[in-house]
Amino acid sequence: GKRSLRQKIVDELKHYYNGFHLLWIDTKVAARMVWRLLHGQVLTRRERRRLLRTCADLFRLVPFLVFVIVPFMEFLLPVFLKLFPEMLPSTFETESKKEEKQKKKLNAKLELAKFLQETIAEMAKRNKADTG
Repeated sequence: GKRSLRQKIVDELKHYYNGFHLLWIDTKVAARMVWRLLHGQVLTRRERRRLLRTCADLFRLVPFLVFVIVPFMEFLLPVFLKLFPEMLPSTFETESKKEEKQKKKLNAKLELAKFLQETIAEMAKRNKADTG
């Protein structure tokens, strides 16, 4: 059913707490990776992607903190998220947003695969016509 205003506020606070907690964990892991890099070790592709994502999240955190610190500015956050959808650090994304992103990426990959299949089929027809 419907949630009360108090329950919505509590859920939002939990969401922000969990987001900051996950960002803190990612930052600690990224610091260890940077330490390893500085000592000459090589990162795997997964570690490199995680390090880049964490650095991007830290840069995104600066404008996000303005909304958290300035009183009553958090009411404008949905407006800014509509204008700048990538403004929020990745640890603050909801599951529905993550699923939506994955669906968009999958659709793009499917369209690309379809295009490549059509291109290969067209090339095969041309080669067949040229040799035949």
